[in-house]
Amino acid sequence: MAQVIKLRKGLNINLEGKASNQRVAVKPSGEYALVPEDFIGVMPKVVVKEGEQVKAGDALFVNKKFPEVAFASPVSGTVTAVVRGERRKLLCVKVKADEKQSYRDFGVKDPAQLDGEAVVKRLLEGGLFGYIYQLPYAVSTTPDTKPKAIFVSAFRDMPLSADFDMELQGNEKAFQTGLTALSRVAKTYLGISKEQSSGALASMKNVEVNVFDGPCPAANVGVQVNHLDPVNKGEVVWTVNPTVVIFIGRLFDEGKVDLRRTIALAGSEMANPCYADVVVGQPLCDVLAGHFDGREHTRLISGNPLTGRKCSLDGYVGALASEVTAIPEGDDNDEMLGWIMPRFKQFSANRSYFSWLFGKKREYTLDARVKGGERHMIMSGEYDSVFPMDIYPEYLIKAIITGNIDKQEQLGIYEVAPEDFALAEFVDSSKLELQRIVREGLDLLRKENA
Repeated sequence: MAQVIKLRKGLNINLEGKASNQRVAVKPSGEYALVPEDFIGVMPKVVVKEGEQVKAGDALFVNKKFPEVAFASPVSGTVTAVVRGERRKLLCVKVKADEKQSYRDFGVKDPAQLDGEAVVKRLLEGGLFGYIYQLPYAVSTTPDTKPKAIFVSAFRDMPLSADFDMELQGNEKAFQTGLTALSRVAKTYLGISKEQSSGALASMKNVEVNVFDGPCPAANVGVQVNHLDPVNKGEVVWTVNPTVVIFIGRLFDEGKVDLRRTIALAGSEMANPCYADVVVGQPLCDVLAGHFDGREHTRLISGNPLTGRKCSLDGYVGALASEVTAIPEGDDNDEMLGWIMPRFKQFSANRSYFSWLFGKKREYTLDARVKGGERHMIMSGEYDSVFPMDIYPEYLIKAIITGNIDKQEQLGIYEVAPEDFALAEFVDSSKLELQRIVREGLDLLRKENA
């Protein structure tokens, strides 16, 4: 029977526009693009040229420091552009898709018959190894790391986040194969929600299943690592997005790289919020046709409103983002008396507005405004109320800001990722960009320990 871990700290934010269980198919696009920015910590080096023919599964770029870590093309076709920005930073590699898709054949293999080294070799060959992340540093992992454990969180609880059960439908076999493959590398933990404890996920084999019962961010893999097998200095754990587990399973079951996935189209500004069957790298203008028209005063986000990245219709489906959300920007609001007005339709974590009188299940339409400027950090315990980890978040943030590496290590920086501070950033009265601060702290620590 699965172990149940109850969490008390956290905060559920119910936003209007959650995707319904309706699923729509998106027509194939003419052009796709793989974006290196989706893979944090990777220094990309292009290995194709414009005009070159590629198959789905062929490498478009590699990690410059570890050339064996390749990133596979999501489709077959002709490389049309290698787009660079300032200082020749690689922005994306575009591929014009063939009408009839062809796949590089890697051969079907049963991961249960392989050892860990053979599994890693297969992931490197298929261009999927770079999709695996690691703690510490919360970056794309490298072949020289030896994880003591692997963690997969099979549920999502951020505002407007996609329900993984929708993506799992029809992919149960591939998901189990992916878990089996990971279990050959190291002990693998599968985290599920209380609602999933009676479904197919609870009976997955070759993994240790744990039920996390509590408010957001119980689904954060960093929270699960903290409660099951904390990371100490010198140790490494791998964290794998559940969608990537399906990609891995298909590689072993079908012998090809198949980057089809299901994402949520959500948010109060999205017409008919639903789920869409897409391919990694598909243009957002094609995916959102009929759902979002790019109107003014609206923010489009690749990901959820708390941890996602601002994007536009010129962007592409992210490799790891499980939703595309649209919320009001808020730059056209002209409110009388500003913050002092009594509010009944806006959310407040500390009951500053009267909206709390209407109950916890009410849905809110929040915009992207910060509602205040950055100010001195106040040691008020705000972060602790929404931070369900055995860490002092306020002291850790101060240690990062001051650059005190010894204190950062003592306070548990090896266990955290920027997303773990998303809720703390939301409730922070000091208006600090906590996720950015944590990311900079992790990058500095990684550089110092290199």
